[in-house]
Amino acid sequence: MISADTLRRSLRSARAALSAAEQQRHACALACSLGKQITFLRAYHVGAYWSTNGELDPFPLLQRAHTRHKLCFLPALRPYPQRKLWFIEYRPGDPLANNRFGIPEPRLHNRRLRLPWALGLLLVPLVGFDARCNRLGMGGGYYDRTLAYLRRCRHWRRPRLIGIAHECQRVEALTPNPWDVPLDMIATEVRIYARKDSL
Repeated sequence: MISADTLRRSLRSARAALSAAEQQRHACALACSLGKQITFLRAYHVGAYWSTNGELDPFPLLQRAHTRHKLCFLPALRPYPQRKLWFIEYRPGDPLANNRFGIPEPRLHNRRLRLPWALGLLLVPLVGFDARCNRLGMGGGYYDRTLAYLRRCRHWRRPRLIGIAHECQRVEALTPNPWDVPLDMIATEVRIYARKDSL
């Protein structure tokens, strides 16, 4: 059986092999399809991420969110050693600063800060996924720790969780770990996968 680390390397290589033009087409296709989904249309507070290392860029979708007067948020690392995330409001042109992993984050000063349960929709990056909406993350566990309350409070409907990926990151099957937080949907440039019990 292939190890999770080996699978991560393979899938990261696959998305890194996409050209800049392919990346742009995928981001625009995602914005077009996901931007019509009722889950997106109904959400007022939308959390996303700053794409790095070939991740599918959610910013064309966030531009749609801004034109609809939604509030958008990007993740920021909570002070060490918590290894969790909080979400800071972001508007196009806002100043950003790199965190300890080199990923840009909004500055907290004079900005709205949200914990995840205050978001209506959260777009989650991933390394790999299957058609049942199981997610393979980077391995740091930041999203799983941040969203762990959803495993204890199953009646809690917020935020709706949508994984974002290129179709080339799909695998036949993943075996979820006990600590994995299930996603409601996964959206790629080709289609949207929905977890059956989230419909």
